[in-house]
Amino acid sequence: MRDSVEIVGINIDNVTFEEAEDRLLDFLQQDETKMIFTPNSELLVDAVKDTGFAQVLNNGDLVIPDGIGVVIASKFYGSPLKERVTGCDLMGSLIGIAYSEKKSIYFLGGKEGVAEEASQKLNDKYPGIKIAGFHHGYFDEKEEAKIIDEIIEKKPDIIFVALSAPRQEKWIYNNRHKLGVKIAMGVGGSLDVYAGRVKRAPEFYQKTGLEWLYRLMKEPKRFFRMLKLPKFIALAFYDAKTR
Repeated sequence: MRDSVEIVGINIDNVTFEEAEDRLLDFLQQDETKMIFTPNSELLVDAVKDTGFAQVLNNGDLVIPDGIGVVIASKFYGSPLKERVTGCDLMGSLIGIAYSEKKSIYFLGGKEGVAEEASQKLNDKYPGIKIAGFHHGYFDEKEEAKIIDEIIEKKPDIIFVALSAPRQEKWIYNNRHKLGVKIAMGVGGSLDVYAGRVKRAPEFYQKTGLEWLYRLMKEPKRFFRMLKLPKFIALAFYDAKTR
């Protein structure tokens, strides 16, 4: 039975990083497309306002807590999540699994050139890794149909979708029956990290759950986006107390 915690109406899987990895291996043995979503506090606030987005998240096959705020909020419900599981780290693990299991990958999203740069860097790290293809995230409806046809033709096992939330999650959900992949994962800005265009926070910030603070120091313009964190904590506290 799936162990999850419902936070502001969204079911978050209560897994350790190792348990999430085990799920990935299991998904790769199955024939249907499994959807992986990585909501943080900001995305959960958006899901409260967007019922369509909430429905998509609740249909995910693995929904991990990609933010310390989500872990903190789980305690209000009397069912604390085991740990924070970041989407960036899980993406890296899935790439390593794909290499060892000889599974192929497709990258969709990011600015022009980002997916290609990520592919090149991963090929340096994992010589011979199977990259089925890639495409940037700036496409219209007509181009989208061609991209889907290309994905179907190239038959990747895994697709990483970096179209920003909630667009990437909705795209995965709406196309899950067409793609023919085993795993479709929304990865947002993580693609920029693997392309080498964005540097992750030092390990201290990652381990202490303060990655958001590091990003804020590096990009002060994110301040107003970060205001969603206290808003989310208040929403979750109220939601937990009124049940």
